[in-house]
Amino acid sequence: MSVDMNSQASDSNEEDFGGDIQSYYEGVASDVEQQGADSFDPEEYLFTCLTYKESQRVLTEEVHTVAAALKVLPAVAKLILVHFHWQVTQILDRYKSNSSLLLSDALVQPSSTCRSVPALQSLQCGVCLQVVRRDSLLALPCQHSFCKACWEQHCTVLVKDGIGVGISCMAQDCSLQMPEDFVLPLLPAEELKDKYRRYLFRDYVESHFQLQLCPGADCPIVIKVQEPRARRVQCERCNEVFCFKCRQMYHAPTDCATIRKWLTKCADDSETANYISAHTKDCPKCNICIEKNGGCNHMVSQNFCWMCLGDWKTHGSEYYECSRYKENPDIVNQSQQAQAREALKKYLFYFERWENHNKSLQLEAQTYQRIQEKIQERVMNNLGTWIDWQYLHNAAKLLAKCRYTLQYTYPYAYYMESGPRKKLFEYQQAQLEAEIENLSWKVERADTYERGVVGGEGELSASDRGDLENQMHIAEQRRRTLLKDFHDT
Repeated sequence: MSVDMNSQASDSNEEDFGGDIQSYYEGVASDVEQQGADSFDPEEYLFTCLTYKESQRVLTEEVHTVAAALKVLPAVAKLILVHFHWQVTQILDRYKSNSSLLLSDALVQPSSTCRSVPALQSLQCGVCLQVVRRDSLLALPCQHSFCKACWEQHCTVLVKDGIGVGISCMAQDCSLQMPEDFVLPLLPAEELKDKYRRYLFRDYVESHFQLQLCPGADCPIVIKVQEPRARRVQCERCNEVFCFKCRQMYHAPTDCATIRKWLTKCADDSETANYISAHTKDCPKCNICIEKNGGCNHMVSQNFCWMCLGDWKTHGSEYYECSRYKENPDIVNQSQQAQAREALKKYLFYFERWENHNKSLQLEAQTYQRIQEKIQERVMNNLGTWIDWQYLHNAAKLLAKCRYTLQYTYPYAYYMESGPRKKLFEYQQAQLEAEIENLSWKVERADTYERGVVGGEGELSASDRGDLENQMHIAEQRRRTLLKDFHDT
């Protein structure tokens, strides 16, 4: 089953934050670091946003370098670069050691074992079997000759199907690639030639190990990095945020392959897990149906945890037992039916927590919006400047940033092998979750004060503000520690 990961990301996060989900990475880190947090940021990643012309310039320079060194035409050099993912140094090294092997591996020259035919022995087209004039027969270096009309039809059909790089010889069992200067004169219309050029540019960028097209709708920007890694990048034109390596939504600490597998499983098992999506649960103390209306998992009225329905006091200050799945050590000795039930139980455990943090992000987005509106109102009424109230804005943004990371720890834990490293991960995950819940409670408390819910007009005291800012520092430090130790490098 295929999964549209971009739409998954949009549905679960971006729209819930009023289109501002990506902005919580901006300005918060420096604010926290000023309080003494570890300045090392495991998510720091240098990248450049290039326009179409700038991207073309980068590609052209590398094409000229390879074409000059290998003494081939630029169109052939492009095919070689695409095959080797534009790693110029590797291409030049391989050319020095064995030039013929390099060209045959890149499918621009027949290999020594490939059967080729003598040049233009027959005037018969190999496809339509018509006898044509000699100047109407065209062939690649493999010398498989076909009439111009058949070549035109072959290229036209493939370009209409969206093919750029990848048009090959028509002969059976011959995969020699057609360079663009061979294809372009065969395309009958200028409109089709323009499409072909666009497809070529797309394929050149997608094959380049240092470049990625922005996945934003109709966005022409290309992201360039020095070292390709699964890191967060953001388009400066359309503000699209994505993972550079897979071009899907950012998913640290989970790696690209794992998040794709997780989202596919969630889509396949959605019906099984439907009951978890309900917004209500029964109170463990009075059995009344209750609904979660805030991001924090601490249900204050009866002092229990929303996730596991256990007594909040038993969670402790450093380790959340309800974030760790307790494996059954004897399950391998039980029946297949029991093993299937255990597998489902494990999946639902992690899925419920994944969904819960997604819902918390949505609820906390409402708090963030209220804080924004309240700050704007106070500034307009000359009750302080934006700087005076910015700490509340930063706290809400940092809370979303931390919870977003925490949400993606659950797919990571689900697929992780049992052992000491998983125990360390679960410990750090639990510490992060504890600090996020503390921060969430403090942000919600600050929001109720600012709305005058507690004590009239309400305003946080200096000690309350200091407590909130200290909690921000602790939560961000926990988040960075986990990413430093477990984010895929």
